[in-house]
Amino acid sequence: MIDPIVGNVSLNDTAFYKSQNRVVLRNCGVIDPENIDEYIAMDGYAALGKVLTEMKPEDVIKVVSDSGLRGRGGGGFPTGFKWSLCAPNKAPQKYVVCNADEGDPGAFMDRSVLEGDPHCIIEAMAIAGYAIGATKGYVYVRAEYPIAVKRLQIAIDKAHEYGLLGKNIFGSGFDFELYIRLGAGAFVCGEETALMTSIEGNRGEPRPRPPYPAVKGLYNSPTIENNVETFANIPQIILRGADWFASMGTEKSKGTKVFALGGKIKNTGLVEIPMGTTLRSIIDDIGGGIPNGKKFKAAQTGGPSGGCIPASLIDTEVDYDNLVAIGCMMGSGGLIVMDEDNCMVDMAKFFLEFTVDESCGKCTPCRVGTRRLLEMLDKITEGKGTLEDIDKLEQFCYYIKQNSLCGLGQTAPNPVLATLKFFREEYVAHVVDKKCPAGVCKNLLTFTIDKDKCIGCGLCARNCPVSAISKTDYTAPNHKLPSYEIDASKCIKCGVCLGNCKINAISKI
Repeated sequence: MIDPIVGNVSLNDTAFYKSQNRVVLRNCGVIDPENIDEYIAMDGYAALGKVLTEMKPEDVIKVVSDSGLRGRGGGGFPTGFKWSLCAPNKAPQKYVVCNADEGDPGAFMDRSVLEGDPHCIIEAMAIAGYAIGATKGYVYVRAEYPIAVKRLQIAIDKAHEYGLLGKNIFGSGFDFELYIRLGAGAFVCGEETALMTSIEGNRGEPRPRPPYPAVKGLYNSPTIENNVETFANIPQIILRGADWFASMGTEKSKGTKVFALGGKIKNTGLVEIPMGTTLRSIIDDIGGGIPNGKKFKAAQTGGPSGGCIPASLIDTEVDYDNLVAIGCMMGSGGLIVMDEDNCMVDMAKFFLEFTVDESCGKCTPCRVGTRRLLEMLDKITEGKGTLEDIDKLEQFCYYIKQNSLCGLGQTAPNPVLATLKFFREEYVAHVVDKKCPAGVCKNLLTFTIDKDKCIGCGLCARNCPVSAISKTDYTAPNHKLPSYEIDASKCIKCGVCLGNCKINAISKI
């Protein structure tokens, strides 16, 4: 990998990069993604050439299996095993599908790979096609990624021009065609069967399983589906070997994982770290810690399908099994950092609002159940909840998980369950004390002015949109002008006064 120099310091020696190990992102920002020659200069298509001229399909599957690569799309299913389930199935046509429908809030890993290194996905899908006996592939990518779509199409056209796609690739007799299908932004189409239904031109809704896609997938034909990050590892595994890949990570979670690091963190962006790296290392060493002297509170992994890791577990080694053990999941790789100013009840509500909007509505537990959960969270954040509501909330979560048709509904309660597990006291404070400890839930806030601090400048009153602030008869010692007060009955709790006060005389409790 090229080692850029910034000033007198190697970029790879900076705090942000030196703890990373870039395998998936190795070419991003290094090569021109629209120039196939630059990809070839970085050993591009060498893995495909090796596979087609030196290896049998079963050899390819064995290398992928021995590497320990697990699907990076969320569930962590062993990639080689998935391919081995599809390979023996005889059919006139088989398919390879790349899931680039990246819908998690705060996630942009797949987008960056498609924009920065599209040829590695083309090469990997052709390798997968050879391994399972498929001659056609589809990349399902959301239309909201126009640059990624454009560069991927340029890469496909160039690969055709160079004879790396199409008929008789490398003179091996193997044919492979690749097509792009645009998604309309439905989160449920990240689920593999809903994605395939959408490719077929139908409304994106999941199908009951079994039969699994390896037996009956796209157009009722045997199909394998992996996401962008999973495919991006394949060429390097073929070139460097299974042992090389397995040397990174932990016993059951090999290789690296790309995370979109965001939220209350100094250094945001994509990070690629070996599996087993501690959350503390990601936040402090790579992320640079929490800004403004605030305390780390929790990290949300897996987006709407995941759960939170509290500060007490900051030394957790991040891999598939460790996260599942504490009630979280890896997900596709969103990692949102929260500090002491975040309300965990509000956070659970945010993700649940997302899944309610994104439910396809096919099954009742998800369509109706998630909405009932949201109604209960609304009740709690408005100060109208009871302790019985908290118990009922938990019961509903388990019912929805056990009875929903697909992964969207089965994982939708995870943020609620995780916050109940680690931050139950915040739920209790909302329903018993009618207070939001983090000062986030508007209905539970009261804005007050410290009359002894107030200098009577009137900025708060002039900017209040509902004229809820008025002058008093009280003038604080050593001040020249009367102080102000807030009429709680008029206050809409917008926080404008708090933002305008230059001397911190206004507080929310």
